[in-house]
Amino acid sequence: MSGTNFVDYVKICCRSGAGGAGAVHLHRDKLTAKGGPDGGNGGHGGNIIVRGNSQLWTLLHLKYRKHVIADAGGPGGSGLKTGADGEDVILEVPIGTVARDAETGEVHFEIEHEGQEEIIVPGGRGGKGNEFFKSPTQQTPRFAQPGEPGQDLWKILELKLLADVGLVGFPNAGKSTLLSVVSAAKPEIANYPFTTLVPNLGIVAYRDNKSFVMADIPGIIEGAHLGKGLGSRFLRHIERNSVLLFLIPVDTNNIIKEYEILLNELRLHNPELLDKRRVIAISKCDMIDDELEKALLAEIPKDKQSDGTPIPVLFISSVGNKNIIQLKDVLWDQMNERSFLAR
Repeated sequence: MSGTNFVDYVKICCRSGAGGAGAVHLHRDKLTAKGGPDGGNGGHGGNIIVRGNSQLWTLLHLKYRKHVIADAGGPGGSGLKTGADGEDVILEVPIGTVARDAETGEVHFEIEHEGQEEIIVPGGRGGKGNEFFKSPTQQTPRFAQPGEPGQDLWKILELKLLADVGLVGFPNAGKSTLLSVVSAAKPEIANYPFTTLVPNLGIVAYRDNKSFVMADIPGIIEGAHLGKGLGSRFLRHIERNSVLLFLIPVDTNNIIKEYEILLNELRLHNPELLDKRRVIAISKCDMIDDELEKALLAEIPKDKQSDGTPIPVLFISSVGNKNIIQLKDVLWDQMNERSFLAR
């Protein structure tokens, strides 16, 4: 997924249609000189609607569409004719898109499945015609309601990527390299922090023609939940992953401390993220021998999942293809909430 083509945040001005005015009319024909009121109601103003589309993966098509304007409803007519409803405007968005108010930040809804439709800004109701107001004491009302005005509001659409496994780690932890090895994805790879500026998705082939989706999330740093580094902008993509793969390079100063910082950033962003299944992978292990690997494994505390089962720890090397197949096995088991240790 090209960085220039991946857009996961748009702010748009949505203007719904005004309702049509009700009609003021008294029935007249060649046989009726003084008929009663027969003014029809105005039409409903057009809504701004958001609809889920599983064929979309980005909000790129909305990036330069800053104003979305729906049609007004038509006025009512004589003979109790209701005005035409204004045409709705439908915004197609990827599954996992969240709509929120730009001023208050209030979340309106999340698009969770194909074809789901939600009104983000409703159109104005049409006004009642004078026929609606007739009564025994007021048999020929000569007034009607104007239509309700439309609403002019700024809204934010944010995308949360859907992936089975989310890669969590500091910049330069080897996430992009791992994704390129286990899938056909070709993320940018370089030996400096923040090579990955947008999430990358890859389809990982597994046994018996099975597969799962892995997401390379841009690197987290301490204070990311406060907006440091690339900020919390990409943390929301982790919310839709079923398994979190913590990737920590073996040459880091303190493996335990790095894991705890990553865990804490997720906790501060959204405590519910700690309920997800976790796997710890120590990367770049082509740099160490078996003896050092055993010593490091003994130092790593045995953390547990939210259900009390042990969190698997693996030593891998993307370059040397070390334990990559075993990593896929562990991830598949965790996706199906089975303990790898019980296999």
